[in-house]
Amino acid sequence: MILENSNECQKHVLILTSEFPPLPGGIGQHAFDLAKHLSNFYEVKVIADQRSVEGNEEAEFDKQQKFQIQRVQRNQLILWTYLKRIVSSNRSFSRFDLVIATGKFSLWQIHILKLLKGSKPVISIIHGSEVLLPSKYARKLTDTALKKSDMVVAVSNYTLDLVSHLKLKDSIVIPNGISSVQDYRKKEIGKETLHLITVGNLTQRKGQHNVIKALPEILKQFPHTHYHCVGLPTNLDQDKALAQKLGVLNHVTFHGRLDEVKKNERYEASHIFLMLSEKTSTGDVEGFGIAILEANAYSIPAIGSKGCGIEDAIDHGKSGLLVNPHDSEDVAGAITTLMHDYEEYQFNAHSHVQKFTWNSIIKSYNQIIDKLCA
Repeated sequence: MILENSNECQKHVLILTSEFPPLPGGIGQHAFDLAKHLSNFYEVKVIADQRSVEGNEEAEFDKQQKFQIQRVQRNQLILWTYLKRIVSSNRSFSRFDLVIATGKFSLWQIHILKLLKGSKPVISIIHGSEVLLPSKYARKLTDTALKKSDMVVAVSNYTLDLVSHLKLKDSIVIPNGISSVQDYRKKEIGKETLHLITVGNLTQRKGQHNVIKALPEILKQFPHTHYHCVGLPTNLDQDKALAQKLGVLNHVTFHGRLDEVKKNERYEASHIFLMLSEKTSTGDVEGFGIAILEANAYSIPAIGSKGCGIEDAIDHGKSGLLVNPHDSEDVAGAITTLMHDYEEYQFNAHSHVQKFTWNSIIKSYNQIIDKLCA
């Protein structure tokens, strides 16, 4: 492999993450994009979980990458999985100049590896939910790991505020990003069906149920509306039952997990993206909302929740609107506002996402790595 900067060829970066493609997940996608772009400057190795049973999908995916990936197979006994992760990381720890940890258990590993191996520059990346765990012992372990980190990177201002009480020695906000932006394409709606879309696991945090609850109000103003849910069908039965109860099931399609080609085709056919996220009782919260940027890349404006990391992903009043996810009239009103000036919101969404490309974002990580490894 020829590195873009030959002066960096001696630097080796280890990335620890529990999520990693090809299976979906925001933390995993972020870790992949980070590894992919860092590998243009450094020798990169990723240690990640094998989440599928046989591992064939991951093995095929891994062969296509230009950086090394080591998989740790998940077991039904989660403690055994944790132990295997620690052993794998421990074997690699001393061979690298710097370690990046992303995801809950990866942060905990840093604390353990620091105790076992001593000093090594560490960057910890926080997304949101990992600092709001319901167990006080888990939160304490996370807090300790963050305090031991040489740099803490938060993906949003909201996430960084969640750890403000720790008074970290060094921290910064570097947002999530996307690898490519499609050419601007004006979409004509006219009297055709208004296609709404959410891309993400069907869970309470992602808030598809909040969109379904708002559909009766939305349909009063836009009777030809159809809502598309793309993502793992975790809460499929509950969301279907809710749509049936509200009499809107014929206006909802649950697509399940789609491959990249079909997902992008769905984006192409959609008009407005919605992510009406909410914080769960277990502390699960939306730290940014990368799918919002994916939609913007297809010239799709977005509507998202106030009071979470989505506030960093949406430029309110320009690329989309922020709403109370539990107020159906507020949600329907936001759609009306977007439709009134749809072309302007569409253009602004496409312009907004240009600030979040990985070609720009990676420069911030390069500066941190070079400083810590100097």
